[in-house]
Amino acid sequence: MPRNLNLDPVVIVILGARGDLARRKLVPALYNLFLDRYLPDTFSIIGVSRKELSDEAYRQHLREAVDEFSRRGPTKDEQWNRFAANITYLSEDLSVPPTGNTLGEKLAEVDSHWSKRANRVYYLAIAPELFEAAARHLEQLGVCRDCTRDRIVIEKPFGRDLASARSLNRLIDSLFAESQIYRIDHYLGKETVQNILAFRFANSLFEPIWNRRYIDHVQITVAETVGVESRGEYYERAGALRDMVQNHLLQILCLVAMEPPVSFAADEVRNKKVDVLRAIRPIRPEEVHSVAVRGQYRRGEMNGETVPGYREEPGVAPDSLTETFAALKLFVENWRWQGVPFYLRTGKRLHTKASEVTIMFRPAPHQMFPSAAVESWQPNRMVIRIQPEEGIVTRIQVKQPGTRVLLGPAEMQFRYREAFRTEPPEAYETLLLDVIRADATLFMRADQVESAWSVISPILEVWDSVPPTSFPDYPAGSFGPESADLLIAKSGHSWVQPVVMQEEGVMKC
Repeated sequence: MPRNLNLDPVVIVILGARGDLARRKLVPALYNLFLDRYLPDTFSIIGVSRKELSDEAYRQHLREAVDEFSRRGPTKDEQWNRFAANITYLSEDLSVPPTGNTLGEKLAEVDSHWSKRANRVYYLAIAPELFEAAARHLEQLGVCRDCTRDRIVIEKPFGRDLASARSLNRLIDSLFAESQIYRIDHYLGKETVQNILAFRFANSLFEPIWNRRYIDHVQITVAETVGVESRGEYYERAGALRDMVQNHLLQILCLVAMEPPVSFAADEVRNKKVDVLRAIRPIRPEEVHSVAVRGQYRRGEMNGETVPGYREEPGVAPDSLTETFAALKLFVENWRWQGVPFYLRTGKRLHTKASEVTIMFRPAPHQMFPSAAVESWQPNRMVIRIQPEEGIVTRIQVKQPGTRVLLGPAEMQFRYREAFRTEPPEAYETLLLDVIRADATLFMRADQVESAWSVISPILEVWDSVPPTSFPDYPAGSFGPESADLLIAKSGHSWVQPVVMQEEGVMKC
């Protein structure tokens, strides 16, 4: 890849530098950007955490992480040494008011060495309960006051309900300009998620039929085979609705349903997303049971092995009522989508790992073929596969070989890996580079966050006040609870099970 010569020097400050996010995602992503020659020629990475640690010890800590988690595999000495020469470490407690300005002094030293005021990115790779303290810490140090050069990146979850999100927004907005704040959702950095916009708005073939006249309903599925692993303590406070639906699934819905933006400018795109969220039909408390279901996995079989139930996971209460599965039926009430249901579902310990959008089209308005010819007829559909195998699968009807007219479904597939002969970047690589470039298109704005919470708040309130009586209600290794099938069946629909894209042909799971 060509070197990007147009980027100013940048200092990337990782707050929570020894945490899981920094190890698994951030530093491997920065290392890959470095190898791909996308980072500026002049850059510095400063890790900040409470523990005392030498620069060399921290570099070794990060090298082990990159060896384990980078998409490129183990590092090579020469490449790593060039990258690591730009890494330093500071010990600082972000949870208390600063007693000195070690970070400020370090940043001033970097600027002096480069003879130029660098852009600064402050990444809050810390627990959500520390966001407020860390933001105040940075403001008190006075190191993040340049509205054009300084940026602050905040991970999800941004609040745990509408009230807390509004409170956090007010605090952050009182300390920094909105243009400085990058609320990150790593799902929006995935290659296929971004390609939804290109697919819709760069191809005149599809946009004319992207509406209620031709589309029967839309399904958005994010299925995980893993359990909560080491995140039990966090997940107990979150659950599937907060952890996945409020951000990931609703943001994908916005990309599918949004109107064409006038330009690709960040705020123009984000305005259209907010329009979608505001157009979602409000859910009244008495409607929650008919448009939303939840579930929790129990012990089951996966890949021939017995896996524990959610209540048996580390950090989880033995009588936990936290949902590990959620499914919703939503309506976007505008001219384009009036009456078209959007079904969202997500869960842990499901049969197949997959993230995909399924567009189910309406049947042909007139069936001219004899009934014997259409015994295996199925509606047209399009599956936009986000992961693990990025691509698009379209099902059409064709005449089967033979002397009789016999129609049947056939699949046309597009695979990113085959088409472009290259491995797509990790989501964090894309998003970190966008922060460095000051491109906020893929990041959440304050009104987006609050609008998303407004959609699910009625569900949270009802679920919190009415405890489930059937938990755990689906075995690990299944496709979720029966209540999810009933939710969609009430409208005469059924869930499309994730597809597996193979080298030759496509098959359903």
